[in-house]
Amino acid sequence: MPRTPERKQLHLNAFLMSAGHHEAAWRLPESHPQGGTDVAHYQNLARIAERGKLDSVFLADGPVLHGDPGRRPASKLEPTVLLTALAGVTSRIGLIATASTSYNEPFNLARRFASLDHVSGGRAGWNIVTTAGAEAARNFGLDDTPLHHDRYLRAAEFVDVATKLWDSWADDAVVADKEGGVHARAERVRRIGHEGPYFRVDGPLNVERSPQGYPLLVQAGSSEDGKDFAARYAEAVFTAQQTLEEGIAFYKDVKQRAAVIGRDPAGIKILPGIVPVIADTEAEARELDAELDRLIVPEYAKRQLAQRLRIAPKDLDLDQELPKDIPTEDEIEGAKSRYTLIVELARRERLTVRQLIGRLGGGRGHRTFAGTAEQVADTIEHWYDSGAADGFNIMPAVLPSGLELFVDQVVPILQERGLFRTEYTGSTLRAHYGLPRPANRLFDAVDHGAGHVGIDLVGAR
Repeated sequence: MPRTPERKQLHLNAFLMSAGHHEAAWRLPESHPQGGTDVAHYQNLARIAERGKLDSVFLADGPVLHGDPGRRPASKLEPTVLLTALAGVTSRIGLIATASTSYNEPFNLARRFASLDHVSGGRAGWNIVTTAGAEAARNFGLDDTPLHHDRYLRAAEFVDVATKLWDSWADDAVVADKEGGVHARAERVRRIGHEGPYFRVDGPLNVERSPQGYPLLVQAGSSEDGKDFAARYAEAVFTAQQTLEEGIAFYKDVKQRAAVIGRDPAGIKILPGIVPVIADTEAEARELDAELDRLIVPEYAKRQLAQRLRIAPKDLDLDQELPKDIPTEDEIEGAKSRYTLIVELARRERLTVRQLIGRLGGGRGHRTFAGTAEQVADTIEHWYDSGAADGFNIMPAVLPSGLELFVDQVVPILQERGLFRTEYTGSTLRAHYGLPRPANRLFDAVDHGAGHVGIDLVGAR
């Protein structure tokens, strides 16, 4: 397809996960099975991603030990701490961390992300999750996961409080006047005085407004509540879509929801996950994919699948299709959209449990594609041109080799086609995504004559 210089370009994010996204990546001879706690390993990955001019790197997280540590690497570092270490060895690439609104408090989390944005010079992003699973709930004194809708109500208020805290310092608050003995103008720092159903937070934040105003807001839920939340708050959406048709439908749905509430749909970037398995020939790529699947421990993977489906492992036969009497999405209070994706994939392709385990082993429901660099570039371009994506969340099956192959072989093809940048043109994550710095809600209205917004000054009582 002929392209013009004005045509918008892809956004590419590197999703980093220990030895790689495939369940069995750690078992390959070249893998680093202790990579999950090795800062140098992640620093190397961040440098590779920055060499490819990718928009950002992304770290998933959850307040629970996932999986069976006896069968696969399960240890992981807290992501905002790790990203601070990555900020020191990079200069342009964005740094996105996952953090839960169900098991954090707004003040502490707002402070962590403001700190990361300052440390990195404006490259921080927050992947907002509500966290499903009884295991996580029991780490915080709860018997089970809070109801799905309630988690999203709390998340909405959480984000509202966090953005108020980031806005509690005006951009011009700090003057650092040594001669006059005035470091900051007190009237330009305000309490937020928030009182709501879930939180009561006085403020202000004890960190001045950061380079980006506040971090890029990312969201990863695809349920009805998740899409509504994304339409209202998200600036980038990480999603899992198995087919082009599903990708197009999701893309249109979220963009339309944003337009209905008055947001510019172009201000939300839709980034499906893709697990590329790359080799010099398609046959070699498929053989590597098959080798990884052979290294999966079936009985362990069956237990993991049963847990996700909320059924007993004994009810799954490795060489049979999924049972017909499994819960419906309405009965699931956890990750509803991922549950439905897995069940529909199994039903649509009539997969046995063993085959389904292999399909999920690479990306836990994200689309896996095995082929040459040219073929990977072709599928990325096809989804992009078809209106299914603004870019992709790249999830290498094996790290660091999979990321190196993508950066060194796929990125140059996308650049040659005019689909991806050849150099960074900005220094912040928002600049990479073509998004403006947010206005300050607590000060800009007053500064432009809209009247007092009802927030007390720091010195007032």
